Amino acid sequence: MKAMILAAGKGTRVRPITYTTPKPMIPILQKPVMEFLLELLRQHGFDQIMVNVSHLAEEIENYFRDGQRFGVQIAYSFEGKIDDGKLVGEAIGSAGGMRRIQDFSPFFDDTFVVLCGDALIDLDLTSAVKWHKSKGAIATIISKSVPLEEVSSYGVVVTDEDGRIKAFQEKPSTEEALSTNINTGIYIFEPEVFKYIPSGVEYDIGSQLFPKLVEIGAPFYAIPMDFEWVDIGKVPDYWRAIRGVLLGEIKNVQIPGHEVAPGIYTGLNVAVNWDKVDITGPVYIGGMTRIEDGAKIVGPAMIGPNCWICSGATVDNSVIFEWSRLGPGVRLVDKLVFGRYCVDKTGAAIDVQAAALDWLITDARQAPPVHTPLERQAIEELLGTNAS
Repeated sequence: MKAMILAAGKGTRVRPITYTTPKPMIPILQKPVMEFLLELLRQHGFDQIMVNVSHLAEEIENYFRDGQRFGVQIAYSFEGKIDDGKLVGEAIGSAGGMRRIQDFSPFFDDTFVVLCGDALIDLDLTSAVKWHKSKGAIATIISKSVPLEEVSSYGVVVTDEDGRIKAFQEKPSTEEALSTNINTGIYIFEPEVFKYIPSGVEYDIGSQLFPKLVEIGAPFYAIPMDFEWVDIGKVPDYWRAIRGVLLGEIKNVQIPGHEVAPGIYTGLNVAVNWDKVDITGPVYIGGMTRIEDGAKIVGPAMIGPNCWICSGATVDNSVIFEWSRLGPGVRLVDKLVFGRYCVDKTGAAIDVQAAALDWLITDARQAPPVHTPLERQAIEELLGTNAS
């Protein structure tokens, strides 16, 4: 069976991660989120998968290639151009991406599934497709019920008692919401849907195709399902996803590595004297990371591979990406460190290099900064600690 993963977006709401990592490649404890989607699709018999790519397309293509090692077949549809010898992404909308593939050669010749490439899901796709066919639907949205106080963060789907879609509400207030069922970005289509998607123009599934289907009275349905769905569309969402995995709240993601103590997991060859550090789980520490004596880590926390946590540094409820060096005495609470950026859990980012704080957070592959006694004293005063 055939499916499509939407992977062309720039991921502006997950910056700074998406400056160098496309959204489908954002790691959930070292494993790209799109890899989980491939596993789900394969599990339910969807083994021919199209992926539209644009922003940082080569990152996705070089990792997944033809899909063979994941037990599926993958092909890619690039959206963009070459400008001065460089690939420049120009996404053409989710429905436009579908249309481009179909115009190239009619790939979608039977019922097919479309998934957004930025969510962790654990869904019975087989049952959903069976329901879709039983309704004679041209299109079906997989919806999910959320608490009323959360509806303002999502697109709300309004249906009649038979599940037929009557209207949509984009991020309504709790007072205005006509439903608590939200659009999860998981769709089932029949090839007939391409009658309503124009060729050669930018066209979106949610804001253009779906309202058109409602307008013409097409057999268009939503099925509310109870399943695990973790959206990572924004930095706070990603933060919650990592916490959820470490706390055991997300059941379909296993913490990698070896559990060296209750709630403490490590990759290969971590350099640490366990009796000289203060670590409280749940914590994951990637391979070839060095934790110096006197460091403190309070979970839930993730420290990526090849990091260097210096003596006196504290990592508390934080996510540290690979190749990060946290200087002596640095105290990070509720922070995400990605390259030269330090982000709080609301998504507000500080460019530590531009802020002249790059002596606090550096690349672990660089030589450690050397400070004069006066500089060291200033650091200690600034941090309120001994920055040895």
